[in-house]
Amino acid sequence: MNIQLIKGKFTPQEAIDIITQMINVKIKFQENKIANSDGEEAIKMREKRIKDLQQDLSNAREYIDNHKENIALQSELIFN
Repeated sequence: MNIQLIKGKFTPQEAIDIITQMINVKIKFQENKIANSDGEEAIKMREKRIKDLQQDLSNAREYIDNHKENIALQSELIFN
C-alpha cells in the first residue's frame, strides 16, 4: 500500500511552506518522544535528529531561494 502525500509543481513560497510544515511535524514528533523518554542515549539521538531536520530545512530554503522557478515536490509513504 502506498499513500501519495505530495506530487506537483509549486511556487517557491508554496514549496517552502509545505516543506516547513512537514519538517515541523517531524520535529514536534521527536520533541514529544524526548518529553516521554527517560533514556539519555535516546534523548541525545532525538536531539541530533532535530538538529539534522533543522539543517535540512535550512538547506531546502537556500536551494529554493536560489531557484526562482516553480519547484517539483514529491513525497510518498510506502508500506512494506
